[in-house]
Amino acid sequence: MRKAQIIYFPHGGGPLPILGDPSHQAMIDFMTRLPQHLERPEAILVVSAHWEENAATLLSAPRPPMFYDYYGFPPQAYEITYPAPGHPALAKRVAALLEKNGISSRLDAQRGFDHGVFIPLKLMYPAADIPVIQLSLLRGLNAAAHIALGKALRELLSENILVAGSGFSFHNQRAFFGRELGAPDPANDAFQNWVIETCTGDFSQEERERRLIEWEKAPSARYCHPREEHLLPLHVCQALADAPAEVIFDDQILGKRGVGFLWR
Repeated sequence: MRKAQIIYFPHGGGPLPILGDPSHQAMIDFMTRLPQHLERPEAILVVSAHWEENAATLLSAPRPPMFYDYYGFPPQAYEITYPAPGHPALAKRVAALLEKNGISSRLDAQRGFDHGVFIPLKLMYPAADIPVIQLSLLRGLNAAAHIALGKALRELLSENILVAGSGFSFHNQRAFFGRELGAPDPANDAFQNWVIETCTGDFSQEERERRLIEWEKAPSARYCHPREEHLLPLHVCQALADAPAEVIFDDQILGKRGVGFLWR
């Protein structure tokens, strides 16, 4: 019986959701309500857009520190804490799963939670009482490699864990601030609609994976992702889930449409 729950969601712009930025209100409301629709997990594995390594790397500290991987924000942005425990045993087990499937891995007991982890989880589980580990992306950002990463983790589907792909289905920094906030953006809509069709449509899993590997062929793909690090957590999640998704978020953040999915 499947127990794992898998989600992909936009984590917003730096610390702005925690600082109460009005353009993040839809995301804030979504994140704070999301746990009501989930079974409480025994552990959380986050694949964050903000960590890239040559080998798949797992954060393995028993008490991970904070890693404020943003700059130029007010002092309170650097006072945010999320003291969730790590889960070294789970990190080792995930690393072993990757190695078993031919993917080089390593453990990192020094790095802390980046904002792709602590911002959404602080909204979702503010008590910080669920153990959390983090898995890096692979440097080079090869789409097929991230599909393989997700497939390698399918043994986790029988466990009561939450796997979170933390990114943003739209991530063009210039476009966030390049026109009136919330102005129509047909190019963005075309790509978001393609992502929804890919993850929820009547396709075989093999076809979903092929579409994601060839994501640059999608409408407005490179406009929405000049660099694809915020999209690739979706590849890991879809490959791990081995099933169609349901849309759980479709709204604006920083004036741009982003989408989120749940697999269970």
